[in-house]
Amino acid sequence: LSHQGSSPTIAQFGWTARSRKSSGHPKLLSFKDYGGHCALTNLELTNNVYLHTDEEIEMTKMVVRFELEDLNMRPDPEPLLTEMIHAAAYRDNTVGLPRLCPINNVDNINQGVLQRYLSTYYCPERMVLAGVGVEHEHLVECARKYLLGVEPAWGASKGSNVDLSVAQYTGGFIKTEKDMSDVSLGPTPIPELTHIMIGLETCSFLDDDFIPFAVSNAPSYHHSYEDSGLLCIHASAVPRQVREMVEIITREFIQMNGNTGQTELERAKTQLKSMLMMNLESRPVIFEDVGRQVLSTGKRKLPHELCNLINNVTTNDIKRVTTKMLRSKPAVAALGDLKELPSFEHIQAALSSKDGRLPRTYRLFR
Repeated sequence: LSHQGSSPTIAQFGWTARSRKSSGHPKLLSFKDYGGHCALTNLELTNNVYLHTDEEIEMTKMVVRFELEDLNMRPDPEPLLTEMIHAAAYRDNTVGLPRLCPINNVDNINQGVLQRYLSTYYCPERMVLAGVGVEHEHLVECARKYLLGVEPAWGASKGSNVDLSVAQYTGGFIKTEKDMSDVSLGPTPIPELTHIMIGLETCSFLDDDFIPFAVSNAPSYHHSYEDSGLLCIHASAVPRQVREMVEIITREFIQMNGNTGQTELERAKTQLKSMLMMNLESRPVIFEDVGRQVLSTGKRKLPHELCNLINNVTTNDIKRVTTKMLRSKPAVAALGDLKELPSFEHIQAALSSKDGRLPRTYRLFR
């Protein structure tokens, strides 16, 4: 927990890194001459962290504080809801811990904290060298020049101290009452909305059912990790219609477990393949895809392999994965005016019912 906030701080240093020897930017820019993009695992940039003065560290911490404040003022609540839904789904463990820097942790960040973080997590066995649009031999030459035999500024690696805990899905409810009327000021203000995200446990990206889940999640969000996964539906409505909105979400989840027509399935598969191929038209996306896949699975599946896996998904696969998903305890994140928000127990009951409807409530006064 003492490392919370180290990663976003290091990311800020990555953008502003300066070295007493030479700037890291020419090394990266030189690869663009070959029509490609390359990252040397951030080693050159992260080495620069310890060449910053205490004053520069304080300035970077100010930037982190500003970004947190800006995040809370944006009309789009998706980053906050994503943080909240993970905290609800994996309470107090692994991917449920804060990804954003907790505001109370900013003051605790210093050279010592950053050095311990880097010595723990930035070690060769946790790094991947990826290149797109770069000649292979040139990439290997650069790797030998900049990576082999380089002594990290933070000293010898302590990779053995890495927390290898497996994600434990808990489900749960996290809600934050917040006045959303001041986040959309301007000549054309956005109506004040309440934002809800409801999620259920899915599978790891290493699981054979990962592709069927990907087919079934086209209008939603699917967060997949090495040991777990989370499929969420995010919706927004004016505060007085929150209950109706929640019921629409729960009914959609239940309907996913119904009889999926072949035409509907083919449409979803085509949409997923189109999104995949369109994203891979961008070289930076290809570069990130190579790095992430190799880092996560040790190899890269080519686009045609993924398309074949998508084509092989059947209606029985969708039925199987949705039945499994609906057995899990829901995770719920809510932000805004929550007076009309149904209780967690009512949401859970709706997701356990046949039609997804919320239990009826009766009020003497409104």
